[in-house]
Amino acid sequence: MAALLAASVLAEPAQGNQARAADFNVKDYGAVGNGSANDTAAIDRAITAANSAGGGTVRFPSGTYRSPNSIHMKSNVTLQLDAGATIMGASGSGYDKPEPNPWDDYQDYGHSHFHNAMIWGDRLTNIGFVGAGTIDGGGALITGNPDSGQADKIISLTRCENLTVSGIKLRRGGHFAMLINGCKNVVSDRLTIDTASDRDGWNVISTTNVTITNGNFAGNDDALAFKSDYALGQKLSNGNVKVYDTKLSAGCCNALMFGSETCGDFTGYDFQRIDIKGSNKSGLGLVSMDGSVISDVHYKDITVSGVRSPIMLKVGARKRCGNSPGVGTIKNVTYDNITINGASPSFSPTIMGDVDGHVTDVTFTNVKINVPGGNGTMSTNPPSNERTNYNPNSIGTRPAYGWYVRYADRVKWVGGSAVSFTSNDGRPAVIADNSTDLTFDTFGWERGSNSPTDFLFRNTNGFCVRGSGSPRIQNTGSTEKCGVSNDFSLTVDPAARTIQPGETASYAIRTSATGSPGPIALDAENIPPGAVVQFNPTTVSPGQTATMTVATLPDTPEGTSNITVTGTAGTITKSAIAKLTIGDAPDELVLSGLAVADTGNAGDWSLQTNLRTGVAQYGDRDFTFSAMPAEVVGAQWVRTANDSKSATQNPLARFTINRDAVVYVAVDTRLGKRPWMDALWLDSGLQLVNTEGSPKTFRLYAKGFPAGEVQLGPNGGASNYTVLVK
Repeated sequence: MAALLAASVLAEPAQGNQARAADFNVKDYGAVGNGSANDTAAIDRAITAANSAGGGTVRFPSGTYRSPNSIHMKSNVTLQLDAGATIMGASGSGYDKPEPNPWDDYQDYGHSHFHNAMIWGDRLTNIGFVGAGTIDGGGALITGNPDSGQADKIISLTRCENLTVSGIKLRRGGHFAMLINGCKNVVSDRLTIDTASDRDGWNVISTTNVTITNGNFAGNDDALAFKSDYALGQKLSNGNVKVYDTKLSAGCCNALMFGSETCGDFTGYDFQRIDIKGSNKSGLGLVSMDGSVISDVHYKDITVSGVRSPIMLKVGARKRCGNSPGVGTIKNVTYDNITINGASPSFSPTIMGDVDGHVTDVTFTNVKINVPGGNGTMSTNPPSNERTNYNPNSIGTRPAYGWYVRYADRVKWVGGSAVSFTSNDGRPAVIADNSTDLTFDTFGWERGSNSPTDFLFRNTNGFCVRGSGSPRIQNTGSTEKCGVSNDFSLTVDPAARTIQPGETASYAIRTSATGSPGPIALDAENIPPGAVVQFNPTTVSPGQTATMTVATLPDTPEGTSNITVTGTAGTITKSAIAKLTIGDAPDELVLSGLAVADTGNAGDWSLQTNLRTGVAQYGDRDFTFSAMPAEVVGAQWVRTANDSKSATQNPLARFTINRDAVVYVAVDTRLGKRPWMDALWLDSGLQLVNTEGSPKTFRLYAKGFPAGEVQLGPNGGASNYTVLVK
């Protein structure tokens, strides 16, 4: 029991100084805020004072703060613009000169220089731009290449960490309302960008760990773009990005875009509940032009209207990056519940891989696209393609009004996906060239009155059209393969091993498959502290067996871990548990005797094993766990009823454990620690996330219990708690 309580104490986060950061009113440092005085020097003085004090908030009361010179941001400083406060740019030649950049041949001028901005900073930490006010370029910022002393950006940040941009509005941003490069840990909520009269909204470049919610971005060029260039002299990673509940529009160009600058790799992007209205190029654009591998990108619940290019995925061969890059790839992309109405003149939805880099493992589920149509019958030959150009018009007129696909593997259209036209069109619905494993399952399409066919496959091995009406299908040099789904399974043998510290344990990881799911990449999570896992080989063909070896050190802590072994083949991921006990095995933890005082909902409570992402959190809801820390993966747990959230009985729930254990109660962060939790319940610092509407987060409070009965009190509103036991 003492060891359990010690573990709970170690899990409690350090309590730092929680005092509120000091306010630094810019008017106390000489700012006038009358729209005519030059307030830049006063703003810089307030920022310096806040930074020198160890951090603080520089506050702008209502007023217009003219800033014809560059503002120099510093670490541990937040700019707070109150309602009615505006920082206004000005014409002239007072902004900082662009710094020299030895790597500016690899991207355009605007991406290569950062000091020529209204506000800039480099290598800053813990900074923010918040409030209800506005930063306005005032029509003075340059949309092309500025002369010395002119600015082409509102906010320009490089190599920053822990950035918050929330509540404010950015207007008339010149080339970029905001450009960040090489940053990490970025949070934005309720940010408005109105730069439709200028160019780009927000360029997020070579940046990781980004969450954008409730945004409203209107640009003339790209509204929201994710890029990776060579402006900082190296390839940098990109990823772990979430964009939810955001509105986008673009005038000349792209609404939600990857690229064109694509040097470093991108992985882990999640876009949900996005509304796009207007784009003269791509609504949803995804290109790899400079050697990057773009993977694990997911679009869900998105509405698009008024765009010329509904969806475009393209791998190109521009190779504009340092260190002589090759051709990249795009893989593991999903589109779910997407509705698109295109605008005229239009580009058909397109997947254009490259002969040296295919687009692979893409799934469209309930993706419905309506195009203007109106074209006559034309040649069905493959269109021209400029490999060094990322724009939709770099590909000639698509010979299909619906999907045109080339150099793509393992792509599926399922779940009611469809293409349609507003005006009669003489082209086929789908044409595919030089591809493999294309599946159209319950796919909707329209037939133009003079079209030569409905589906045309050339040099495509393994195409399948089923449950999609009675289409005319032509193929040349292609093979049909229907009836076999691509899937695989994963097992661990033996399921459990016991070793002593310093020893190794080996498991056979066996695979079996149906269809052709492709190579299976193996990985492991929830590895015991001080242990190392190796796979031989790390990637297997379906049906093959790999060996997983877990090596421990003499000082590896004793205990039992459920190692999660995952296999990934394209968009398919399977997992299995390898149980490893280090040292003498404790009694197997058993939960029993669950009793719930809320009798009306007690039937939806149950005892569960093997906690993991993707399983339902509640017995009366479909919400699943989308994220959880490795420390609790595999735990035994109690699935509660969400309708018990307002029950008042105390205790609300009881169950029995057969040995000493740590009990975690995952509480909705809108509530915090519950009143019935005594001082021995400690904040573990761990969190779970679910898929409830806008995802909810649950904080884990932990307490050690001896063998016997565990009693838990009521939740008290919000979303009901979940119980974990380890």
